[in-house]
Order: sequence, then structure tokens, then C-alpha cells
Amino acid sequence: MKAFIVRSLLILVSVVLLIQLWIFSSLVWWRTNPVDTTMMMRLDYWSTQSKPIQHEWRDYDQISDYMKHAVVAAEDGKFLQHNGFDWAGMQFAMERNKDKGKVVAGGSTISQQLAKNLFLYNKRSFMRKGQEAVATWMMERMWSKERILEVYLNSVEFGDHIYGVEAATQHYFGKSSRSLSREQAAFLAAILPNPKYYQDHRDDRKLRYRKGLILKYMRYSHIP
Repeated sequence: MKAFIVRSLLILVSVVLLIQLWIFSSLVWWRTNPVDTTMMMRLDYWSTQSKPIQHEWRDYDQISDYMKHAVVAAEDGKFLQHNGFDWAGMQFAMERNKDKGKVVAGGSTISQQLAKNLFLYNKRSFMRKGQEAVATWMMERMWSKERILEVYLNSVEFGDHIYGVEAATQHYFGKSSRSLSREQAAFLAAILPNPKYYQDHRDDRKLRYRKGLILKYMRYSHIP
């Protein structure tokens, strides 16, 4: 029995170490190479293989600055100040969730969201949050803020099987992400909390309110 427990622990530790090595090697490769697919894209594709993933990589300077400002304003106002974790933001989110009796705020930074999109899955668990923290810690020390935002904009979900700002801009506006207007950028940033729902409910009251806030605070957001 003791030998079985020891063997099981060794197997578990080996699997955990292999996962960390996979994440580390992926981050090394993606420092200079485009991210063609993420774990979230794979899960989406496997769930509905008959529908192709819409995704096109665009370099940082090929994406409208309006979009960068809108996403930072909407998702992570302290993006340039923190090292991957906004502790004050997480505390505020926990207090809001406690007051409401349900999850109404996440508190995750752009870096944390990107780590989840690249390597993990949506289902909440302590194990997933722990691995997300490790991946975020590695990413923040291996990539520049510009690279993190560039990959985030190219991999975040904007609708059903729609990933990255270029595919989203083509889908919603029939144009390139380089030429996004301020209003269009605010709309795309506003749908991020629930893109598959807002894709078909573009006149939703909450969406319009969120877009208005983003337009208001875009000018104050700082980007790499």
C-alpha cells in the first residue's frame, strides 16, 4: 500500500512538472512566433468540428490603437503597473461577489486571462486557478507587456468560433483591425465578458452601458 502511494505521488509530480515544462517551452516559442492556436480554440473546435475557427494573426502595429486602449480600459486598467496580478482588483471583486451572493466580477488581469486562454479551460476550480497563476507568473517574466497585449488581442474570444481582433473586425464590420474606429473598438471590448451572447444581442442594455463606460475611460488608459 505504501509503495502504491509513493508511486502515485511520483506519477502526479511528474505530470505536474511536464505540464510546467510544456507551458514554459510554449512561452519561449511564442516570444517571437505567432500564436496560431490556443487551448480555448481547440476546445471550441472539438465541441463543434463542423464549424471552422475564425482566426487571423496581426502584429501589434497592425492593430488600431483604439482597440488597445479600449481593451485595457475595459479589462485591466492597471495593466502597465502590475506584474500579472491586481491584488486590489481581486479583493474588490471578492467583496462584490460576496455582497451579491454570486459571481458578478472576476478581477482577473489581461495576463491571467491570456494564461487561461492559451493553456487552460473556462471551468472554475482551485486547480485551474493555481495553474493559471503559475503560467501568469512565467509569462510576465518572459514576455514584455507589449507582447502580452499583442497575443491577448490575437487570441481572445469575440463570438462563436471567432478568435482574435482581426477575425472579429472582419466578422462584425467587414474591415481590417488596423482601421477600427473608436466606437467600433469600444463595441468589441464591451462584448468580451460574454461574446457568444452579445454576438446575437447587440442592442442589449448592459452592453450599451458597458460600451459607454469604455468610451469614457479609453482616453485615460495607457498602452505599451
